[in-house]
Amino acid sequence: MKYENTFKAIDQILWKEQGCGSELDYLEQKSWMLFLKYLDDLETEREDEAELEGKTYKRLVSGFYRWSQWATPKKRDPQTGKMVLDTVNAMSGDDLVEFVDQKLFPYLKDFQNTAASTDTLEYKIGEIFGELHNKIRSGFNMREIINMIDELHFQSAEDKHEMTVLYESNIQRMGNAGRNGGEYYTPRPLIRSIIKVVDPKIGETVYDPACGSAGFLCEAFLYMKDKIKSVKDHDILQKETFFGKEKKGLPYIIATMNMIFHGVSAPNITHGNTLAMNLSQIQESDRKNVILANPPFGGNERGEVLQNFEIRTSETAYMFMQHFIKMLKAGGRAGIVIKNTFLSNTDAVLLRKKLLEDCNLHTILDLPSGIFTGAGVKTVVLFFTKGEPTEKIWYYQVDKHFTKTQPLTEADMEEFLTLQKTQAESEHSWTVDVSTLDDACDLSVKNPNKVEEVDERTPSEIAETICALNSENQTLIDEIIEMVK
Repeated sequence: MKYENTFKAIDQILWKEQGCGSELDYLEQKSWMLFLKYLDDLETEREDEAELEGKTYKRLVSGFYRWSQWATPKKRDPQTGKMVLDTVNAMSGDDLVEFVDQKLFPYLKDFQNTAASTDTLEYKIGEIFGELHNKIRSGFNMREIINMIDELHFQSAEDKHEMTVLYESNIQRMGNAGRNGGEYYTPRPLIRSIIKVVDPKIGETVYDPACGSAGFLCEAFLYMKDKIKSVKDHDILQKETFFGKEKKGLPYIIATMNMIFHGVSAPNITHGNTLAMNLSQIQESDRKNVILANPPFGGNERGEVLQNFEIRTSETAYMFMQHFIKMLKAGGRAGIVIKNTFLSNTDAVLLRKKLLEDCNLHTILDLPSGIFTGAGVKTVVLFFTKGEPTEKIWYYQVDKHFTKTQPLTEADMEEFLTLQKTQAESEHSWTVDVSTLDDACDLSVKNPNKVEEVDERTPSEIAETICALNSENQTLIDEIIEMVK
C-alpha cells in the first residue's frame, strides 16, 4: 500500500506541472526518479555483498551524482539520532532543476560512451537518459517528489515485488491513455497463460519484436526464473535469453526500465523498427526458439518497408506474422495475439496458407472483445510450432464478458490451460481437420459444441408476450402517478 499511496501522491503533484498533461508524462517523470533511487539501492546492495566477500565494488554512479548525495543528502538528528534530510544542503527550486537538466542528465547520458560494451547496465543507463527528458519545471515540486520516492526501498524481495506490480499498473494506464496505431496493453493474466502453453526453457532464446513495455519478456523471465538450478542458469537468463525491439522512444525506455525493475540487469532490448528488416537478410544465427508478441495492427508503414516482405500487405500485423515465421528456429514455438479478422480476411489468404504449410498451428484461443480495456476489437491467440505442416487445429472459446471493472483474471484461463494439455473437446473447445478447410483456408471460429438456445414460440405468441409486458409496465406507471399526486 505504501507504494500505491506514494504513486498517487506523486501524480497529484505532477498534475500541477504545465509540462505534464497525460498518464504518459506522469509515468515518464516518475520513472527516471524511481530508477535512480532503485539503482542507488541496488549498488548499495552490491557494495555490501562485495564487502562480505572481501572484495571491492566500483559504483557506476559515483560522487555527487549518487541519489543519496544530490537528491537526499542526510544528517543525523541530534534529538532522535536518526538520519534525516539535510534541508540546508538539499537543493530545491531553480537550483535543483538546473542541476538535473544541465549536469545530472548529461552525466548519465555519457555512460553510452564510457561503457565497456552495449550489453552492460552502464550502457543501458546511458540509453535511458539519452531518451528521457525532465519535464518538471518547478524545483519545489521536484523536491517534494524526491522526498516521497526516497521513503521507498527496493532491497527486499517483498518491496521489489510490490513496486513492480504498481509500476505495471501505471504502465497499463499509460497504454490505455496513449494507444494509437492498433496498440493496446496486453492483460497480464493472458500473457501468463500464453507463456504457460509455450513453456520457454532455460537455454532457449525468447523474442518479442514489438515489445511495447516488455510485458511478455518480464513475465517470461519470472516464469523461467523459478527453473534456475545453477549459477550458469542465472547467467544465461540474465544475458543470453531475452531479446526485444520497440519502435517508439518512450515505450522502449519504459520496457528497458521495466525489465531492470523485474531483475534483468542489462536487457537486450533495442530501439528500432522491426519491419525495416528485409526477410531475406535474416540468417540462422538471428533466429529464436520462442516468440511471444502482441503486434500492432493497422498502422502506416512507408512504401520501402512493404518491399521487405514476400507476401505484400499494408497491414502491419500481417507483416509481423511473416517476420515471426521467418525468425523462428526449426522446432521453435510462438504465442501471438492478433485480430480475429486474420482468420477469415481475403487479404490474409496467402499468409494463412504459409502459416499452415510451414508451421503446426496446433491451438487457436478465441477471446471476447472486452479483453482489451477501451477497445472494441476481438482477438485470437495463435499457438504454433515451426517445421511441420498443420494437420489439426484445437480451438478454445473464452465465453465470458469482460469490462473495465470486471477484467480478465487467472481463474478465467484455468479451463483453457487444463484442456489445452490434451486438446480435449468440451462445450468451449473443439478440433478442426485442416483437410476440411476451403481454398481460402478460412479459420473462422465456429463452435459446433455450443448449445444454442432456440426460441420455439410462434410470432403470435411472441406478440402476446410483448403486449402483456407492456400492459404490466403501464399498470406500474399508473400506480406511480397515483402515488405522486
